[in-house]
Amino acid sequence: METMAENPSGLKYPPKSIPSNTPKKRSRTPNPLQFPSYLREANISSSGRIICDILAQTSSDDIESSLSSTGIHPSPEIVHEVLKVSYDYPSSAVKFFRWAGRLQKHSAYGWNLMVDLLGKNHLFEPMWDAIRSMKKEGVLSVATFVSVFGSYCTAGRFDEAVMSFDVLDRHGIRQDIIAVNSLLSAICREYNQTSRALEFFEKIREKIPPDGDTFAIFLEGWEKEGNAAKAKSTFGEMVVQIGWSPQNVSAYDAFLRTLVSELQIDEAIKFLKVMKDHNCFPSLKFFTVALEIMVKQNDSVNAIPLWNIMMGSGVVPNLVMYNAMIGLLCSNNEIDHAFQLLDQMVFQGAFPDSLTYNMIFECLVKNKRVRETGRFFTEMIKNEWPPTHSNSAAAITMLFDCDDPEAAHEIWTYMLENHVKPLDESANALLIGLSNLGRLSELRRSAEEMLDGKIKIYEMTMMKLRDAFYKEGSRSARDRYDNLSRRWKARNLELTRL
Repeated sequence: METMAENPSGLKYPPKSIPSNTPKKRSRTPNPLQFPSYLREANISSSGRIICDILAQTSSDDIESSLSSTGIHPSPEIVHEVLKVSYDYPSSAVKFFRWAGRLQKHSAYGWNLMVDLLGKNHLFEPMWDAIRSMKKEGVLSVATFVSVFGSYCTAGRFDEAVMSFDVLDRHGIRQDIIAVNSLLSAICREYNQTSRALEFFEKIREKIPPDGDTFAIFLEGWEKEGNAAKAKSTFGEMVVQIGWSPQNVSAYDAFLRTLVSELQIDEAIKFLKVMKDHNCFPSLKFFTVALEIMVKQNDSVNAIPLWNIMMGSGVVPNLVMYNAMIGLLCSNNEIDHAFQLLDQMVFQGAFPDSLTYNMIFECLVKNKRVRETGRFFTEMIKNEWPPTHSNSAAAITMLFDCDDPEAAHEIWTYMLENHVKPLDESANALLIGLSNLGRLSELRRSAEEMLDGKIKIYEMTMMKLRDAFYKEGSRSARDRYDNLSRRWKARNLELTRL
């Protein structure tokens, strides 16, 4: 058997459980399907790339001699970058690791990478060989076992992950809360395994009391599983065990996200108010998620207290959140509250954009707030965020219906002068409004200008114009309409030919 002096890597090669990844003979042409991460890695050094080329192209028996012929001294940094991109080829990686270990002592990080590489490939016997070598080298740490826990849990071998924790002390690693939380996190990362993690925790909790991270891990597990009942139970236990602390943000986030994701929004608001009383708040991430869900549910009733608590917590909402909240308020016709947020947001460093203004403008139009629509239109123009063409058309229609044709004409004039396109919808809204008021001279002039400007007049609009002109009763009025109609038909025929 090789001694450590003969084999500084500490790995016996080739271990029987590691399959060779290359046949005895193969083409020297690199296969782009091999070492995909190294081929795509832009930051890998030239020396690291040469080594990866050898590992990708060279037969198993020739790897070490080919590496030696490069004259490259495998520094710890080179070892690290090569191992990081060699997870799909454990056999070649181990040969490289052994070769590099003869030339320079491996760092603790390099050893941890090798343990992780072996574990992720389910090569657990060689993994433990490496761990024993690390112990002899004096570089074993809890970080090594974090990798071990994760590899076993990813493979679905949870009992062996727990057994790995049980032997920590034999390897000189303390069985403390950091190790406990590492194992719990590895178990809970796998789907529907939070209960299994809880079983382990119940056995050691008297010996190793939990901390805030412990409960955060469980709460994140319940969140992933959508188990609100278990989340409430765990949260209550957390408060009893460790009390309230502003530092337990991750736990508060996971718990509240579970409630809102399961649409227990009333419950989430209640718990949030209790947290506020203890000066404990979740992060911006929770408020963002919660607001998204409430917008989908069109729930402004709960969104308003959520927003108020968020503003009192010191969390600063961004423009996306302001727009989401303003949109929710506008969809529920709470326009006055939307105006309050519009006035407030600038002081929070979130400057309104086109969406902000247009949501409020649309709400004003929908609710036929005539005077405010006109004033807000002026403010939008002043701030260089004009209404969209569809909002402009809706506003023109509403203002005509509500006896403010001058404001409607102001919007149309702005669109025309500033080339806000498409103009068709607003143009037709203007013509219909003038038709309903019987303002025939202005109607004819506007229609002719639109035909001259190649703006499309809808057939239904022409029928409205016909009714208006014919209703006047005079021959001259009918003649004016007939002239418009001929021009309109000619224009349509021209467009058809084009």
